[in-house]
Amino acid sequence: MISAQNHQLQLSGSKYWVIAFIGLFLAACSPKIQKTTNKKPDVPKKVEEKKEKPASKFTQAEISLLVPFRLNDLRLKTATKAEVEKSAMAIDFYQGFKLGIDSAAEQGLNFKLNVYDSRDNNSQIEGLIKNGGLSNSNLIVGPVYPAGLKYIKDYSIAQGIPVVNPLAATHPQEFNNPNLISIVNNIDLHVEKLGLYITKHYNPENTVLVLIDSKDAGSKLLSAPVKAYFETGKKKFIFQEFASVFTMELNLIKNKKYVIIVTSPDRKFVIPTLDKLVKLKNAGLDIDLYGHPDWIKQNYNIDKLQALNTAVTSSYKVDYKNNHVISFIKKYRAAYSFEPGEYSFKGFDIGFYFAQLISKHGKDYLKYITEEKYKGLHNSFSFFHDEKLGYINTSLMLLRYQDFSLNLIE
Repeated sequence: MISAQNHQLQLSGSKYWVIAFIGLFLAACSPKIQKTTNKKPDVPKKVEEKKEKPASKFTQAEISLLVPFRLNDLRLKTATKAEVEKSAMAIDFYQGFKLGIDSAAEQGLNFKLNVYDSRDNNSQIEGLIKNGGLSNSNLIVGPVYPAGLKYIKDYSIAQGIPVVNPLAATHPQEFNNPNLISIVNNIDLHVEKLGLYITKHYNPENTVLVLIDSKDAGSKLLSAPVKAYFETGKKKFIFQEFASVFTMELNLIKNKKYVIIVTSPDRKFVIPTLDKLVKLKNAGLDIDLYGHPDWIKQNYNIDKLQALNTAVTSSYKVDYKNNHVISFIKKYRAAYSFEPGEYSFKGFDIGFYFAQLISKHGKDYLKYITEEKYKGLHNSFSFFHDEKLGYINTSLMLLRYQDFSLNLIE
C-alpha cells in the first residue's frame, strides 16, 4: 500500500490547477489496512521466556519525489507554451511514478511517498533540508535538472541517501556524487554503443568512416568522443572528417562502403544533409547513416531515413503492441482520464523498478542494484557502480528506420 503525502504544494493561480491537484493527491492516498487479533497462541512458559526478541522488520519504505510542478509561478492565462510544458512534464512523471510504486506495492511492502514541488529553485531544496523533510527518505528521486542535483549533492553524501537523476543526460562527472543513480545514458555510453556496433559489423579494408561535424555546440558534444573512440580503436578504418556532406562529395573514394556519422542535432543542418546524402545514394554511393540520438524526437522524412539505412542510439522505446504497455495505458486512462505521454512511461519504469528493488531487498537494496536488471515499458536498466560517480545505467539500444518505424537491431 502507499501512503502519499504532498508537501510544499502551495497552490495558487487558476482554479483549474487547484482542483486538478487536490483530486490528484487525494487519489494518491491509499488507506493502510492491517488485520489484528487478540488471541494469544498457547506457548509453554519456559520456551516463551527464552525466546529472543526478534529484530524489527522493515515494513515501510519512504520515498521522496522532487519535481518542478511550479504551481506558485504558473498562470494559465499568461503562461507560455514552454512554461505549461514544464509543469505538464512534472505532472506526467509523477502520475506514472505513482502507478509504478502502486504496482510494486502489491508485493506487500508499504510505501510512504512524499511529493514536493521543487519549483526548479534551490531555495526550495534548502528548505526541505533544513526542516528535515528528506531526512527519513530511503530514496530521493529528483531534482530533475542538473542545478538541483548539484545542490543536493552534499546532503546526499552527508546523510548517505541515494539520489536518482531521473531525466538529465548530464555526465555523472559533473555531479561527483557516489550516491547518485543516473538513469539517462550519458553521451560517452552512446558513442561506445555506436562504436562497438560499427567495429563489429564493418570491414575496415573496404569501409570509409566519415564524421560530419557542423561544429555547433550540440554537434561537438557528440563528435569529440566519436573521434576519440575510433582513434584509439583496435580496428583502423579510413577515417575522414568534414564540416558538411557537400565538402565530403569532393573527396569520395570509389568502390568503398561509406559509414557516415552525422553528429548534429540541428534540424536546419540535418534536413539538407539528408537531401544531399539521398542524391549521393541514388548516384551509386553505398551509404549507411548513423545520426544523433535527438533525431528520434525530431520529424524527418522517413523515406529518406530508410533509404539511407539510418540508425540511432537510444535509451528508450515504447512498443505499443506490447501487452504490458497496453495494460499500463488502460490503467493510466482509468486513473487520470488522460493519455500517458513520454514522461508518464519514464516515471512508471523508475517508480516500479526502485519500489520493487526495495520491496525485495529492504533497506540494503543498493547492494543489489547492479545485479537486478530490468526491461521496462519505456527503457531498460543495467547499472554499473563507480565509487566516485555512483550507479550508472548502461542499457542502450540501437534502432534502425525500417518498414516505416524504428526497429531494434541491437
